[in-house]
Amino acid sequence: MDIPLSALFGGIMIGAASIGLLATLGRIAGISGITWGALAEPDRDWRILFIVGLISGGALAHTLFRIPIPAVPDGPVWLIVVAGLFVGIGTRMGSGCTSGHGVCGIGRRSIRSIVATATFMLAGVVTVFIVRHILGAVA
Repeated sequence: MDIPLSALFGGIMIGAASIGLLATLGRIAGISGITWGALAEPDRDWRILFIVGLISGGALAHTLFRIPIPAVPDGPVWLIVVAGLFVGIGTRMGSGCTSGHGVCGIGRRSIRSIVATATFMLAGVVTVFIVRHILGAVA
């Protein structure tokens, strides 16, 4: 298996940030919850700094390691907006996202997070199957 060092380093950094946030603030590094809290909660400061760190860390990695910036999706804007709304609704209904449940929850051996992550993955597999094999679209 050929794993690029950038992927390995990124995974280690995600794990370290998750452990650091849990150890210092007692909070789960679920990006949807952090983002929602930055908009609606009174304890916004650490949340805003976390989001700024995500964005600037990605930009720094692209610059330092000369990783090309991914191409802008060529799908219709309305479809991208609808997909984003569905993701947002799903994260609220599931009480978290893949980072909160998949990275942090499974690491804490949370049954709820294991079930949620399995559901995310199954929904993704079914969606790709329908879009590619039934509707015939190529992504």
